[in-house]
This record gives sequence, structure tokens and C-alpha cells, in this order.
Amino acid sequence: MTVPDATASPPPPSGPPRAGPPTTPPSPPSTVSSSAARPVGTVLVANRGEIARRVFRTCRTLGLGTVAVHSDPDADAAHVREADAAVRLPGAAAADTYLRTDRILDAAARSGADAIHPGYGFLSENAAFARAVVDDGLVWIGPPPDAIEAMGSKVGAKALMAAAGVPTLPDLDPAEVTEADLPVLVKASAGGGGRGMRIVTDLAALPAEVDAARAEAEAAFGDPTVFCEPFLATGHHVEVQVMADRNGTVWAVGERECSVQRRHQKVVEEAPSPLVARVEGMRDRLFEASVAAARAIGYQGAGTVEFLASVDGSFHFLEVNTRLQVEHPVTETTTGLDLVALQIAVASGAPLPAPAPPSTVGHAVEARLYAEDPAAGWTPQSGTLHRFAIPGTEDGGLRVDSAVRLDSGVVDGDEVGIHYDPMLAKVIVHAPTRDEAARRLAGALAGATIHGLTTNRDLLVRVLRDPEFLAGGADTGFLGRRPDLVEPRAGTEVVGLAADAAALAASAAARDAATVQRAVPAGWRNVPSQPLVRRFRHGDDEIEVRYRFRLDGHPVLDPDDGSRPAEVVAWSPTEVVLAVRGVSRRFHVARHGDEVWVDSPLGSVRLGVADRYPSAGSAAVAGSLLAPLPGAVARVAVAVGDRVVAGQPLLWLEAMKV
Repeated sequence: MTVPDATASPPPPSGPPRAGPPTTPPSPPSTVSSSAARPVGTVLVANRGEIARRVFRTCRTLGLGTVAVHSDPDADAAHVREADAAVRLPGAAAADTYLRTDRILDAAARSGADAIHPGYGFLSENAAFARAVVDDGLVWIGPPPDAIEAMGSKVGAKALMAAAGVPTLPDLDPAEVTEADLPVLVKASAGGGGRGMRIVTDLAALPAEVDAARAEAEAAFGDPTVFCEPFLATGHHVEVQVMADRNGTVWAVGERECSVQRRHQKVVEEAPSPLVARVEGMRDRLFEASVAAARAIGYQGAGTVEFLASVDGSFHFLEVNTRLQVEHPVTETTTGLDLVALQIAVASGAPLPAPAPPSTVGHAVEARLYAEDPAAGWTPQSGTLHRFAIPGTEDGGLRVDSAVRLDSGVVDGDEVGIHYDPMLAKVIVHAPTRDEAARRLAGALAGATIHGLTTNRDLLVRVLRDPEFLAGGADTGFLGRRPDLVEPRAGTEVVGLAADAAALAASAAARDAATVQRAVPAGWRNVPSQPLVRRFRHGDDEIEVRYRFRLDGHPVLDPDDGSRPAEVVAWSPTEVVLAVRGVSRRFHVARHGDEVWVDSPLGSVRLGVADRYPSAGSAAVAGSLLAPLPGAVARVAVAVGDRVVAGQPLLWLEAMKV
């Protein structure tokens, strides 16, 4: 059911004004409950995609009603279809939809929701939004607004944590950084998700990087405040899941390690941390610091205390994420907890069910599937996701009762746009040991069928099978120093075999589509002549496939140079079996428009169908500046008439999280 549009006047400011760095540590916030204790009946999720579906899953288990909100591009999204009711937020940009407090509250009133879960991102860590929810008489499924506000400024948060005895890195005034301080990390005080962060190794470059970080922070968070801190190039990103109730019970629910990152954003997460497991006593010290951090801000509900750790077991506070984390499934699968159910219970006024959390059992690893091209600077991708299936999971799946768990925001046929984060899904495996979990996860990803968009799937498989990762040595600089993992690996022979399979499948499809003499293969000749030819594109290369038909109608591959001596074992419009040097492999072929996707044990290959008779089309004028992706111009550095030099920045594009 769809409720009428939630329309309203222009949005109020997204939060209270933020001050600069405090001169004295702030006082701890009050511990006033976020809403009156009462049961929840219907939950509106003020979010989209995978996290909305995740919350809805728990709501259904608990017998609660569900309400989705959606922008115009998300009108037919999976989370909208699965909710009991849905409310349109007119527009496409997040600022007009998922960041509109007034429209979300109106949606709750129209739909009869009595509670709001913010998910992660968007308004999940906005204290003004949390207060507005409480003031409207709704149950806020999150921490107290004062706790959110205390952690909303990284500068203020570090001062508060230092006063509570939590280890922190020193703050550096950008104007006072010296050569001896390098390298430093410029960070947005109100930032998150890697936005407004810059690594600076050259003192002369610091002013420009600070200006760029301020501009990005202002655009993303409405607050240009930035600060510097020492950059630990080889640190490990370790975090502790906390859960607290209104009675003062605080759980440290195990730790996670999230060191495999790109652009300061996590790609692979696991629980427990291999670093923490190696260092005696480190887990106890992490848990003590995390509980102290939660108590210092009067925390309630689910949250995460993040640290940057060294191989010697020392660690320093980064931030408190006052919400559910993207990587929470690895904690759930190793503890048996449903963190969303606990969030709802605590928000309703219930105490935690025991003085201490359950113990961790086994090991879990999570991989984030992104619609992006790692080899092209992690450029986000957009378009139609024709096919999306992970072996071992329920179709469209949010299945948790198998070895492979899929938390997905997409299903077959969904459009992936340019307005939001490019994450498609998270794939999680729990196993008795870390090696087994990584091996199973790599196998599930390698066997996945993902058609329509370039993704980071192959990169994830390479990481999970890499000896350095398996030894627990991956730190936050892992991907930066391993271009061999980032660059595409499909070899010439693999691409050639995929093209062979695509050509034979196309010929079989033409045969099956024939209206007369269907028993005769397309292109069959009773007197041998020239071979049949089909051409495909792979990147900048064109691949030509030549083949003939024997008198019995069986195809024979006929490359001029003999580079792919493959024998055709079987062929159909969707499946081709090729034997090379006596080894047979099965190739699954799917065509979507002018693209062909070929999946096999050798990997997945995306091919373009080359036109047999190319027509004249528009071409970029020599010297044109072409955008690498759809996006918005965030900043222009030149004006008409300026003289520029090679390598000089002209403008900045912003798309999704790039």
C-alpha cells in the first residue's frame, strides 16, 4: 500500500550549529531516556536499500508492522515492495528525500508508525532529527540525542574520551603542523564514511588539502571544521560493538576488524579481530575502553567504538558511531544475537537480557559488494542489474539460517542510480575457523552471478584468497600497496574462451529462433567456404571468433592463429562446454542488450557485441574533457580566460561517495 506523498516546506537545518575545537573537555551529556518506555507496534525505517530490508526482517520476526519511505528513483525498490506501507518522498537527491526530517515525520504520521529506526547513514547520527522524533511522541530506536550530539564533532568527542581515560591521538592545529609532524591525516570534525579526509605527506600541500577537506565537509555535513592528527599508515582498524540499556548495563559485544579499506571506507570486515587474537590482554583493554566511552556519554542502544591499533597491541580512539554499523552481521553470526531486536527492546524500555553478552563462537567474515570499477579508481557504476544471485542464499535473499548470509538491497532487474551509495549487498560467512570462513566466502563470491554492472567481486575474491590477508597481516594500507589485487586479472586465454562461448551461444540462439529448417545450423554450408565470424569488445580490444559447422552440424572453432585450441563439447543458447588440452569447462552465457556475460570457473567476463555494420555516430572532439562518471560539479577552480597548465585541477565532480 502506498500512502500519499509526504510533502512539506523547505527543510530546516540538519542539526545544531557546531562550534570549533573546545578549549576544555566538555561535560558528559545527561542520560535522559530517548523516549517514554512503551511497546512498539509499527516501525518506519528512515532509510533505504539493504539496511531497510534488514530492519524489516527483524520486525516481521517480532510481529511488528513496517513502513518504508522512498525517493522517486526508489519507487519500485525491494525495500518498498517488502514493507506493509510506503510513503513517497518527492525528489531524487538525498537532501530532498532521506535527509528531510519534516517529510519523514509526516510519513510516520500518515502511516500510523509509532517508532522510527534510522538505519545507518542519512539522518542516523543527527541529534536534531532524534530530538524531533522524540518531540513528536514517537519511539526513537537509537541512542539519546545528547549522546549523538556529543559524538557528532570528532574534535569534541576526542576531548570527552580523553577525559574518560580512553586512549586518543593528539590533535594538531593545521596552521601549526611542521615537517616533524608528517604524515598527517586531515579529517572533517563532523565527518563519516571517509568524507573530508586527506592524507598529507608534503607540508607545502597541506593548505590546499585543508581547503579541499573543508569544502567537502561543508558540502557533505554542513560543517567546514577540520583538524589534523598523526597518520598511522600501517594501523589496524579495530572496533567494539557496544549495547547499553536504560538501567546502566553496558555490553561490549565482541570486537571486529575492518582494516581492508579503499578511500577510507571498509570493504572486508571480520569478527573476531586476528590482531586482537594475537596480542595477549588486548581484548580486555579494548572492552574496558569501549565500556568507559559508552558510559561517558550516557549511551543507550547499539553503537560502535572505533580504534586505530598497532601491531604491538596499542590503540587510539577514532570515533563512536552512534548507530548500527554496516558490518554488524559478523557480530550477530558469532554471538547469535539479533542486534536490531535488541535495539527495539532497549528503545521500548526493556533491560538487556543478561548482565553480560554471550561469548563469541567461531569466526565470521563479511564482504561488501559494490557497483564500482576498482581498476578505474573505484569509479561507481550505474545501470540495470540484470541478474544477481549468490550461491547458497535465498533468491533476493536475507537468509540467515545457512552458512552463507546475504544482506542485499537489490534484486534482479533493479536500477542502480547515481544518487546513493553504490553498495549492492553484503555477503557473510560464519565458520568454525577464520581460514574456513574466508575460503567459503571466496567460493560463494566466485560462484555469484552478477550481470549488468561492473563490481568489485573479483577483487574481493582475490583479497580473501591472498596469503597476506589469510595470515592476518592486512592493515589499512593493504589495498594501497597491493595493485596486483586491484587490477583486473582476466587473461587473454580466459577472455578468448569466453568470446568463443558467447559466439557459439549466439549461433545456437539463432538456430532456435529460426522459423524454418530449425535442424540446420545458422551459416551451415554443404561445401566448406569461409568460416563464420562474430566479433566482441572487451575493454579497448576487439575479439574475433571464427567457427565452422561439420556436416553433422557440430561447430568447430577455427581461430586463424590457433591461439585458442578449444574443442566444442556441447552448445546451447545459455551454456557452452569447451575442452582445452583435455580439460572441459562449462561456460554460462547470458545476453542483455548489446552486452554478453560469460560465467565459468575461470571467472566472469563482460563482453560487448561489436556491430557488424557500424554506423557513423557522434565522437568527442579532440581535446574534449570527458567525465568518467555521471555526477554533479562540486567545485570549479578556473574562470573563463584563465591560462591553465597540464595537470592543473579544473573542477571536481561528486557522485555517490566519490
